[in-house]
Amino acid sequence: MEIESRAVAELLPRIDERFARACELCLAAHGRVAVSGLGKSGHVGSKIAATLASTGTPAFFLHAAEASHGDLGMVARGDLLLAISNSGETPELLALLPPLRRLGVPVIAMTGNAASTLAREAEVHLDVGVREEACPLNLAPTASTTATLAMGDALATAVLQARGFTSEDFARAHPGGALGRKLLLRVSDVMRRGEDLPQVAITATVEQGLVEMSGKGLGMTAVTDAAGRLLGVFTDGDLRRALDGGLDLRRTAMQEIMTRNPRHIAPQELAAEAVNRMQEHRITALLVVEASGTLVGALNIHDLLRAGVV
Repeated sequence: MEIESRAVAELLPRIDERFARACELCLAAHGRVAVSGLGKSGHVGSKIAATLASTGTPAFFLHAAEASHGDLGMVARGDLLLAISNSGETPELLALLPPLRRLGVPVIAMTGNAASTLAREAEVHLDVGVREEACPLNLAPTASTTATLAMGDALATAVLQARGFTSEDFARAHPGGALGRKLLLRVSDVMRRGEDLPQVAITATVEQGLVEMSGKGLGMTAVTDAAGRLLGVFTDGDLRRALDGGLDLRRTAMQEIMTRNPRHIAPQELAAEAVNRMQEHRITALLVVEASGTLVGALNIHDLLRAGVV
């Protein structure tokens, strides 16, 4: 752990003008970034390609050995190659340089040897050399792969900042993840509507409101006028107050006992905002209302749990 930590720390002075030039090449590429390597460098390269792709830089992994047997056709004019080799002398990578030159594809090299062929032939060389491997034999790629991965992460995060990449952009690339659900899912995507929406007219009795509330399972019912505009809400708490007051549930009108100006949310709001509003006001359900005041839906904390927002 100490050896690998030291290897990463020693990269800090190498975030210099060459690193800035590498970022500029990534930003200037009109196509995609092809990341290539072999062996452990290939595994690290695959991860770097995935990180670039998920943070606003279109990228893919190009297997160095397969590239010379047809896969080089995936690289086109306007693309960029990020070539990774600890020695900088990997034959399969060096074989790609002439055809890429003919295409006008620039090369960024990440190697542990600044004097290597790959480092010399690349437009930019990023030095990821380490003093020693964590392997006790000083053979297995350990500290060197960690340093390469850290340099790749630094490149990806610097470029995403330069692009003005936002958390919303990140969410669009991760629609199946927790962040994607929080940043992309709208109230309208999870709310109950139509026959599942509990609502009664303002002229309804408390008994009718109780039947509606029990049948829809939200622990409340909205109270609306003839045009469907929200006027109030009837909840379990309102029911308890009615019972404590000795009101006749069959004769008391909803307008006499309902809570006016209830908490609500717009359908286009983020579902995560519904969670925040419930927590802020210590409630477990919200009515969904359009700007015109028309009731269009309702949701509770269980709907948000099922959607994976909570």
